[in-house]
Amino acid sequence: MAKQIQSWKNPAILLMSIGISSIGNFIYLVAINIIVYQLTESAAAVAGLWIIGPLTNIVTKFWTGSFIDYRSKRKIMMVTYVIRAVFICMIPLAPNMAIIYGILVVLSVANAFFTPSSMTYATIIVPKEKRKRFNSIRSFATSGAFIVGPAIGGSLILLTSVETTLWINALFFVISAGCLLFLPEKEKIDKDTIPSLTIKQVIRDFTVVQGFMKANRYVFFIYLGFVMIMIFSFAMDAQEVVFTQQIIGLSEMEYSLLVSITGIGSVVGAVLLSIFSNKLSLRYMIVIGLIMMTIGYVIYAFSWSFASIVVGFVILGFFNVFLNAGMMTFYQNNVSVEVMGRVTSIFQLIQSVIQVVFILAVGFAGDLVSLRVTIVSLSLVMLLLSSVFSYVVLKPAKKIFYQEVEEEGAIKIK
Repeated sequence: MAKQIQSWKNPAILLMSIGISSIGNFIYLVAINIIVYQLTESAAAVAGLWIIGPLTNIVTKFWTGSFIDYRSKRKIMMVTYVIRAVFICMIPLAPNMAIIYGILVVLSVANAFFTPSSMTYATIIVPKEKRKRFNSIRSFATSGAFIVGPAIGGSLILLTSVETTLWINALFFVISAGCLLFLPEKEKIDKDTIPSLTIKQVIRDFTVVQGFMKANRYVFFIYLGFVMIMIFSFAMDAQEVVFTQQIIGLSEMEYSLLVSITGIGSVVGAVLLSIFSNKLSLRYMIVIGLIMMTIGYVIYAFSWSFASIVVGFVILGFFNVFLNAGMMTFYQNNVSVEVMGRVTSIFQLIQSVIQVVFILAVGFAGDLVSLRVTIVSLSLVMLLLSSVFSYVVLKPAKKIFYQEVEEEGAIKIK
């Protein structure tokens, strides 16, 4: 028992760091939306906040992987935490919106470095047999932050001010960086062998990623397929407020309650998954999560009342954590740590480009035809693609890609 607890020491510290920063992300999200709206009284200015991340990814993901893979992932995570803390503190001091948007771009760049680094470092620090449970608990931490973060942010704003909330928010990222000090440096980095970040080096790394994708076509196909299917959910989520209020007729209070209920569904799903993750095979975790989440979107698309839309949202919130934890584990088990930073960055580049184009296309389609027709069409196409994807995942010949070392006492569903 003591040995088992000791083996979870480093993963637990990493989970603590990620969980605290996730709460910080949601506090920041509440505060930045409010401060931008207070300064501009413009819905378009607030909507612009959602474009910064994908656009920054398009610009930065070409070269972030080339930087990350040759350097300490732990140190990169710590630096990005500190950068986020410093620049969040600067937001209340910004004299105009131009400076605020500039700060938000810096924060997005820091996040562009953090995501591939944290994915790779988690793969290094967490043994293969513990990854599925680790990712399940990580989903619980993220889902919990979705509930706790806005609640803390709203309370701090009521008790103090938006500016003070942002300054307190920065402490969450400082604490997250501090947690990483207690984790080991697993990588042996020879500074003399680190290549300069040049255009030639970036092109060479693109060739390495291309070679990896050719040599691992099934892994590339599955993960790209997952990204493509999730684009449909992003597009529907982008129209969520308009759809629920104008088409379904929900009030702002009902919509807020709906979001909270969805978050609770995610937390419950994540709790159950973190407890029983080792009793479910990786393939079934992915397939059940994807099909049920898609069914939730179909129910949402055909909803006519608050009660019906709650059913759809609870289902998609509950099973979304199964899908995300399963796909993250599959990815970590099949992508080499040596190239994971570069591969992750390229996948996120592809995702961001498609995401921006697709969301704009859906918004345009919503003006040409009924938004109901648009959302229903998206959900049905997503269901069709999910069924094809699940068939490919469950093919017996591909079972080797989903092999995992089970922890003691685990029962694997075949």
